[in-house]
Amino acid sequence: MNELEAWQYILIGLLFVWSGFVRSGLGFGGAVLSLPFLLLVHNDPLIFLPIIAVHLLVFSAFIAVTNHRRNGKQASLSKVESNIDWRYLKRSLKIMIVPKLVGVFGLLTLPTELMGSIIFTIVMVYAFGYALNKPFTSNSTTLDASFLMLGGYISGTSLIGAPLIVAVYASHVAKHQLRDTLFALWFILVLIKCIAFIWAGIDFQLIHHLWLLPCATFGHIIGMRFHEKIIHAETPLFFRLLGITLILVSVIGLWNAWN
Repeated sequence: MNELEAWQYILIGLLFVWSGFVRSGLGFGGAVLSLPFLLLVHNDPLIFLPIIAVHLLVFSAFIAVTNHRRNGKQASLSKVESNIDWRYLKRSLKIMIVPKLVGVFGLLTLPTELMGSIIFTIVMVYAFGYALNKPFTSNSTTLDASFLMLGGYISGTSLIGAPLIVAVYASHVAKHQLRDTLFALWFILVLIKCIAFIWAGIDFQLIHHLWLLPCATFGHIIGMRFHEKIIHAETPLFFRLLGITLILVSVIGLWNAWN
């Protein structure tokens, strides 16, 4: 990434602010809602995915630990329920782990152009759900397993399987446990990804963390404030506009990938 021009660095910095904002504001989507834009600036997933993976590790651990400590301080002397649904987390991981590893292998072997096209196509499917205000939902055991397996595979290829996984978790995890349970899951899935990156000798772009991590942190702080405002409110207009924007970005990305 050292050969990029100044305007590209500026856009990348702003996009990591956006990534941090989405991740903390919505609880998921930091990768799926920023990676398409990043690939428009520089079309190489293996440049950005290691950086996004490290950010996911840092912020998912930070939020989970912070919320756990806050709940502990508010707890009474009686037994308090954990803010993470460990039972369902373990159950779902058994379903996702093999597709996750298959996805990681696919990322490291597929050509950059094909991988970029897969990412943009997946994002476009998600985007139509947002634009029509009909996000993925799951209401059967078979569908649950299918969504988890597909979400695990997509997470392995590009770290953007969250919408499918969230659709299942929202049906099985209590609302007050959902956010922290998801962050615990992201930490485990991304840790697997990082180990695969290390094994394959992928460059983690460590020098660029010196300025991109503060960018993501700034977005994270703004997102936390946004989260407090929307936690009890519905925001269909926000998601519709976001979906339309992502559809346009995905179309442009697919065009650029093959021209």
